[in-house]
Amino acid sequence: MKSGTVVIIGRPNVGKSTLLNRLLGEKVAIVSNKPQTTRTRILGVAHLPEAQIAFLDTPGLHRPQDRLNTRMVQTTLDTVDAGDVVYVVADAARRTAHLDQAVVQEVRRALKNHERQVLLVLNKIDMVRKPLLLPLLDAYNRLYPWTALIPISAKTGDGVDRLLAATVEALPEGEPRYEADMLTDQTMRMLAAELIREQILHETEEEVPHSVAVDIEEFKEEGGLARIGATVLVEKDSHKGILIGQHGARLKRVGTNARLGMERLFGMKVFLQLWVKVREEWRQDERLLAELGY
Repeated sequence: MKSGTVVIIGRPNVGKSTLLNRLLGEKVAIVSNKPQTTRTRILGVAHLPEAQIAFLDTPGLHRPQDRLNTRMVQTTLDTVDAGDVVYVVADAARRTAHLDQAVVQEVRRALKNHERQVLLVLNKIDMVRKPLLLPLLDAYNRLYPWTALIPISAKTGDGVDRLLAATVEALPEGEPRYEADMLTDQTMRMLAAELIREQILHETEEEVPHSVAVDIEEFKEEGGLARIGATVLVEKDSHKGILIGQHGARLKRVGTNARLGMERLFGMKVFLQLWVKVREEWRQDERLLAELGY
């Protein structure tokens, strides 16, 4: 039996969370086309006949602009050493001139005194013509002594079986560390907040998505019903107006779609209430960041 931990790292928006959901066959991490969607470390456990794999999804590595971003990047760097295996996820749609060299340098620094199996996972191959993949893989091969380089599409599933097989081979022998029904460390309360934020990411543009946080103030289960009250924090009055929309239409769409997502994930009816509150510069407030779980 193989058992171990895989840390998933990479730049923002390379598809790390989509990959995690694909590997688990369940949605435990929100996804969007906006950078910095993932803000915390997320555990997902895959139970295979021959192995138990604990995947740790992490925020994208980027140059932080505020205290929230600084915490996100530090979370990723602190997590790298926790893995028996490290996935460095790269975007195949980026050309060889834009290789993720900064991410590779961070991996070198974090694993300087540690032996780890490091896999280059070249994602989004569904967006690239196949003749372009070989030179891209060759360019990455010269950057680091990878355990393996594996092209995949987390969106379609192409190559993911090969990735899993290579991962199982790289894991150490060991007994399972988690109960057989363990899927994630995300509580229903945490998942509710993230599903609301996911819908805000889909509905808004420019700086609004990055200035939003969701605080679950009420979460009560009553039989087959969950009553949830959430406050959405924004940094400016203009952001509040954008999020609420004309006659409240945008906030209503966010609430409806988030509620439907919760009902699918939780397997119960959900009554959801949303409020929007302005909290200037909350991303710089250390106490509030801690309260929000960042």
